[in-house]
Amino acid sequence: MRLALILSFFLMTTVLASARELLVYVGTYTKTTSKGIYVGRFDPETGKLGELTLAGAASNPSFLALAPDGRHLYAVSEGADAPYAGKPSGTVDAFALDAKTGLLTLLNHAPSGGRGPCHLNVGPDGKAVFVANYGGGTVAMLPILAGGGVGEPSSVIQHEGHSVHPTRQKQPYAHSITLTPDGRFAFAADLGNDHVYTCRVDSAAGTLTPAGETILAPGSGPRHLALHPDNQHAYLINELANTITTFALNPATGALTTLQTVPTLPAGFTGKNTTAEVVVHPSGRFVYGSNRGHDSIAVFAVDPATGLLSLIQDVSTQGKTPRNFALDPTGRWLIAANQDSDSLVIFAVDTATGKLTPTGQTVTLGIPVCVKFL
Repeated sequence: MRLALILSFFLMTTVLASARELLVYVGTYTKTTSKGIYVGRFDPETGKLGELTLAGAASNPSFLALAPDGRHLYAVSEGADAPYAGKPSGTVDAFALDAKTGLLTLLNHAPSGGRGPCHLNVGPDGKAVFVANYGGGTVAMLPILAGGGVGEPSSVIQHEGHSVHPTRQKQPYAHSITLTPDGRFAFAADLGNDHVYTCRVDSAAGTLTPAGETILAPGSGPRHLALHPDNQHAYLINELANTITTFALNPATGALTTLQTVPTLPAGFTGKNTTAEVVVHPSGRFVYGSNRGHDSIAVFAVDPATGLLSLIQDVSTQGKTPRNFALDPTGRWLIAANQDSDSLVIFAVDTATGKLTPTGQTVTLGIPVCVKFL
């Protein structure tokens, strides 16, 4: 009887320990040692990331997106191996996800609707994947098929124009596409022409329709956009200008109104730098942006009345070129992917101040470029 109770207690504690763990997926560039998408288990109580193993083989899966059902994962593949409309195109790869093992099973590929896909998101209704094609200057909507596979683009929008940077803005370069929580609007940031486009989404028809545009200061290079939990504000990180722009968001129309633009770098820094990722803390009280060159995460406090930002910290990522980073769902931990030092570094988040402190844990992986918590 006593042995049965001991075994029962052991099994219960094992299940509880397993239940509290989160899966973390890491996309990579497969130019050196990495083979695709990796997975590890993360303990939100201790902030420890376990050993990373290959979850699914893929070619340059540089950005990942998880479906709302938690059973599918989608990745961009930048190689031009799936021509679309007679032109070179990258692909979107669809995977089935085993939540117990974390392993991925490839379902299919579909053309991304342009060259160099670099960013994607899944609609909140789980009916479509939305992808930004950097090299092609397009954004596209791809239907999710029965079983979780992905179909060819049902809608493609070609951006036009250029801006002032002599080498980086000779043509449009769509760099991200982000959806509102209700899935009615998508925002496409274009680094090449200094625009953020608002698109209306029709899931039933499978269409993206232009619904407005916001023009940034020349040479800004808009890259990624993150929405505040209040659905009234949005934050855009500008790769070339090393700034973050705060917008007021009209959720009824998808219109963005510029409120403020602030630098991501500390005063006096004169070295070369480009920004990359922007993330809003789950509490809505803080915004984080990554600097590549200064190799840091900039931490901003959010004014609860206005949504405006004030810089409170620039902390080293303990590596080179933090292309991407992610906060865990509790908001207590941050994992930074240092592309050029082959490292993932874990930080503790002070939920009262928003400030970051390195935990001392570093996990090695070849060219990590995207982090996603399941």
